[in-house]
Amino acid sequence: MPLQSIAYASEASSGVTAEQVERLTRDAARFNVEAGVTGVLLFDGQRFVQYFEGPEDGVEAVYGRILAAASHREIVELGRGRASIRRFPYWAMRLVPVVSDDLRDLIRQDWDGLRRYEANAGALGSAMVQLADIVTPQVNG
Repeated sequence: MPLQSIAYASEASSGVTAEQVERLTRDAARFNVEAGVTGVLLFDGQRFVQYFEGPEDGVEAVYGRILAAASHREIVELGRGRASIRRFPYWAMRLVPVVSDDLRDLIRQDWDGLRRYEANAGALGSAMVQLADIVTPQVNG
């Protein structure tokens, strides 16, 4: 069964603290386990970028929660598509703190790769390559 994936960016609501973001991430991870969804949440203290993947019904359930959350605003969908493999198979949801410049650069990347992935098996758009470049040192270091 093909997997659905979504990436979005948003701004943290006024007054959202790092502790609240950590708690939200733990809650999301618990929900995502039930939905069969995995992914990563990047946060620079002001903005979020999240990428998540899973079965279509699970991804839609997760995205519905995201769109309704009061913890952020100005949600912009960066990309959506099908994938034949999971990029983050072991993380129900992983919080990765990042610096603003890295997040800003990531948001500006080509997210069309999410839509092209299935037709061009194995190809990654520049955004997914940069996402992996940001996340890997954070979790391995």
